[in-house]
Formats: sequence, structure tokens, C-alpha cells
Amino acid sequence: MDLYEYQAKHLFDSHGVPVTAGEVCATPDAAHEAARKIGSAVVVKAQVKTGGRGKAGGVKLAATPDEAQARADDILGLDIKGHVVRRVLVTEATDIAEEYYVSFLLDRANRAFLAMASVEGGVDIEEVAATRPEALALVRIDAIEGVDEATAARIVDQAGFPAHIRDQVTAILVQLWQVLVKEDATLVEVNPLVLSADGRVLALDGKVTLDDNAHYRHASHADLVDKDATDPIELRAKEFDLNYVKLDGEVGIIGNGAGLVMSTLDVVAYAGEEFGGVRPANFLDIGGGASAEVMSNGLDIVLNDPDVRAVFVNVFGGITSCDAVANGIVQAVGALADRGTPVTKPIVCRIDGNNAVEGRRILTEFNHPLVEMVETMDDAARRVAQLAGGAA
Repeated sequence: MDLYEYQAKHLFDSHGVPVTAGEVCATPDAAHEAARKIGSAVVVKAQVKTGGRGKAGGVKLAATPDEAQARADDILGLDIKGHVVRRVLVTEATDIAEEYYVSFLLDRANRAFLAMASVEGGVDIEEVAATRPEALALVRIDAIEGVDEATAARIVDQAGFPAHIRDQVTAILVQLWQVLVKEDATLVEVNPLVLSADGRVLALDGKVTLDDNAHYRHASHADLVDKDATDPIELRAKEFDLNYVKLDGEVGIIGNGAGLVMSTLDVVAYAGEEFGGVRPANFLDIGGGASAEVMSNGLDIVLNDPDVRAVFVNVFGGITSCDAVANGIVQAVGALADRGTPVTKPIVCRIDGNNAVEGRRILTEFNHPLVEMVETMDDAARRVAQLAGGAA
């Protein structure tokens, strides 16, 4: 889960990383009040999960509360690379002497972490890496050893930070590592890390990506989910602990295993070309050991998507037993009928593997007019695309 800047800086502050004071606001009036409380010049910054805010007009200086209100009015509702601004961060303005860059990120390829640091911050780090690679220090961090003061000092020296701020940057790197570890993050980035005119080193911006797999260890992380910007179907799927992603299509997809689901998306998209460009409506992986209840929950989620015209259940039984999948389909159809919302969309099933014979028997005896079985994955994809395209 990617965090907004104000959320990232809140985490930074809780772990001792020096940040500027500020307040997140959803209205121009609130921005006026926040600027009044700060009592000095402020910066009004769009809160969107994308870069390039400044170039898009999403970061503006304001000398007075009235100006802060006007700048917030300009920024709220702005579309920045497809992200609509719903909140702004009003934070005290900083007289910047120098701008730097620091980050820690998960290096999956090498099964370790990577520290990146440069004395050339405030710009896209990709630009620095491409045009002046020697200006970007890359230091491998052992996951067991982590970052202590000595390791942080080595990163600082390798990046070429000035001697007079060496101790400050070293301390900040140790604190940022604590953010990464204690919050179970896969990325912690500060761009820019700045030296102010009065000699302080501050995290002027922040980017944090949290590992969704570790949410069970952090009850407070649930408060960081932006429910206003998240598809309501995805929010409901999270309540069921389902691995679901909404897509722009008409065929609901349910499979067991990420690889199988990805393949299913491809074959449905390919088959859909024949029927008016029908596309997958979602990614939903019920997992390798899914129970009947999980299958039922997944089907419930997909069938309640108003964009879905037909559903493709594609299961290859391994750990998952095909009879459990079949029972889940029966349960879901029955539960929806009991709630007064009976199934009205066709469900195409391809079931193979562990206990497939029993699974097929269950669905055959169920004999629901909207549930049909197709033997192969390609034929099932074509059939569900045909149904979704209205060519049945």
C-alpha cells in the first residue's frame, strides 16, 4: 500500500525523523485555518499518489492564510496524471539551502535491501541515475544486520554528503531504517531531504510503501487506507481477505493461483476480441487452498460488480479440492437467493485436477440454468466472452 505524503511524514515523525509542521486539509477554509495556526509562510501541496505534482501546479507557496485558502482552492479537484486531488497538505515553508535524496527499498532480486543516496535531490532520481550514475550511491544492506550508525555513516560518505551535516544525515538514515523495519515497509524515500538556511536537515517530502502481507501485525495501518479513493468492491473484498483487483471489463474472473488467474485474463481478452472487445472485469485469486466458503465469498464479490455480465470460474485443483469449489458455487448461489438478489448472470466453470469428477458431479446435480461447465480453458474463455458479449 502506497501512502500519501502526509501519512508518510506522520510515520517519519513517530520514529524521530525531523519533518516540517503541517496539517492535511480537505477544504480551502481548512487550509486557511491551518496556515493561521502555523503563523508563517506555508506551502500548499496536493496529496496524490504520483510524482510530478509541482510541474502540474499541485505545489504552491502562500505567504498568508488568505493566499493559502486561494491556493488550496486552485489545487483541490485538480487532475494530476489521472489522480484527482481531494486533500492538500499545508506545511510551513522552508528556506532551502541544499536538496538531497535518500531511500531504502526491498531488493528482491538479491534477497536484501538497498540504500540509495545522492547529494542531487529534488529531481526525479531516475534522471540522476540515467545522466549521472556516479552521483547516486547504491549500498546493499543485509536484512539481518540492518542499518546501525556505522552503516549509515558509510552510506553518507559514499554519497558525498558535506562534512558539516554528516552526523545529522547519519542519524536520519538510522531513523528511516527503523521506519522500514518497524512498519514493515518495502520502500522508504525522502526526496528532497533538505538543508535549511538555519542548518537543519529535514525530510521535506516522504514516500512509503507498506507490505500488505504484514498488515496483520499493524492494526493501525487500517486507518491509512484511503477509502474514498479505493473502489468499494475492492474494500469489500479486503474484508473477506481476498486477493482482488478491479479492472475495466465485463467478464468476472475467479481462479486459484496468481499464475492461473493471469493466464485466464489473457485468454479471456484474446477470446473477447471476437465478441466486440470483451475484457476481464477483475483479478481474483482465491488461493491454493481455498475452501467452499472462500469460493462462495469470491463469487459473491464478482457477481455484485455491476460491470460484470458473465463469470468465468477457472480452477485447477491441487491443494484446492474441486468439490470444495463446486460446493462454494452452490453456497454462493443459494446465499444470494436467500438475500433476495438471485443470480442473474451466467457462470462458466472449468474445473480440473484434484477431485474434479466429484466437483463436476456436484454442479451437474445442482443443475442451475445459469451455471454451465466447459471442459477446456480456451473453450471456456470463448464461451464466457460470448455470453458477456451478448452473442449467446
